[in-house]
Amino acid sequence: MLEKECIQSRGFRNTVEQHEVVGFQFDIRLMYYRGLWLSQIRPITVKIDGQEVPQTDILWEIEGEKYTHEEMVQIGDIQWNVLSPATIHVKKKGGLELGYHDLEVDHRFSSSYMPPMMDEVLSFGAHQRRLLLVS
Repeated sequence: MLEKECIQSRGFRNTVEQHEVVGFQFDIRLMYYRGLWLSQIRPITVKIDGQEVPQTDILWEIEGEKYTHEEMVQIGDIQWNVLSPATIHVKKKGGLELGYHDLEVDHRFSSSYMPPMMDEVLSFGAHQRRLLLVS
């Protein structure tokens, strides 16, 4: 079951690959009333403890598949379902320290029935949460 907030408290943890902590991840829910094609999603802004994460360090995971934003722009036949969270993976050597962290997310989308110049208006807004990293 999804939480009401965009940033989900479940799923916030360090990411481990080959026994090494390589970053952290968190889940977000789609705040739109219907699904979006991956090509409609604009770059996400992620800030952790006030520090903005470079776009090159962000991967989206939709339905078990990971994508960079550049890859998503080219994909018009895969949809982010309104009932499924997306996992955002952030590359950060060593991950995050255990304890509380302030997370801010801002992401936008384009709409097939709005002119491209409206992309800036179609925003889910900035979402903030203080989350506890326990492992």
